[in-house]
Amino acid sequence: MSKYTKYIAIGLLILFLLTSLLSCGVVYTRNNSSSGKIPPGQAKKMTGSKSAKYYAPGHNK
Repeated sequence: MSKYTKYIAIGLLILFLLTSLLSCGVVYTRNNSSSGKIPPGQAKKMTGSKSAKYYAPGHNK
C-alpha cells in the first residue's frame, strides 16, 4: 500500500464517521394529558377576540 492510499483510507474513514454522527437526530415529544388544548376563554384572550364561542368544541360554525 502506498503512502497516498493510506491517507485516502483514513480520510474516507473520517468522512464516514462525521457523516454518521451528523445524520443522527433527536426528536422531542411533549406528552401532556391535555395534548396542547386550551380552554376557549384562554384562546379568546390570546387572540383578542370578543367571543369565546368560536373556540369551543362543538360550537364551531
